[in-house]
Amino acid sequence: MPHLFLFIAAALLLAVTPGPGMFYVVGRTWAAGKADGLASSFGTMLGGFVHVTACVIGVSALVMASATAFSVLKFVGGIYLIYLGIQTFRAASRETLEMPTPSRQGLWRALRQGVVVEATNPKTAAFFLAFIPQFIVTANGHVAMQFLVLGVISVLLNTGADLIAVMGAARLHRKLATRPGLFRRVRQGSGVLMAGLGVGLIAARRNA
Repeated sequence: MPHLFLFIAAALLLAVTPGPGMFYVVGRTWAAGKADGLASSFGTMLGGFVHVTACVIGVSALVMASATAFSVLKFVGGIYLIYLGIQTFRAASRETLEMPTPSRQGLWRALRQGVVVEATNPKTAAFFLAFIPQFIVTANGHVAMQFLVLGVISVLLNTGADLIAVMGAARLHRKLATRPGLFRRVRQGSGVLMAGLGVGLIAARRNA
């Protein structure tokens, strides 16, 4: 039990520390509004569950041990983020400053994109493989189940922090809407931010 409390404290601290996932959902919020930001957050949550499941069955360990598999995964994820960033920047440059009305199709797209962005981020796999095992008590047995439970807790804490960040970004977005020039630059900046995350993912060193 002490290990669980220690894990929750450490995972919560990491969850509230701004990282690529949080920057991504904030960028989506500024680019397309709160609804898209929330949908993207749930998408990254599902992507996180993909990594947890993969770690439990050993797929992530295999990817981390294979330079080729790691390179392919981070390249695909990075290119996808760069593509989203360019699309966001171009849309902000040519569209009106009014936010689009949320639609079921748009929200599903944001959800799917969030899943892809998180599921193709090998750094997430590296994090789970390096962080969670420190809190597993092998003497208690059921190592895979312990990993699964701790992984799910970590993903949920990260998602909670992302949702709070999205709500804060949405409030800021409403204030920016009264300043068209600044609003356009912020939307363009969100595209640059997403593209920058993609470049960073591609440039990430395998052993970093």
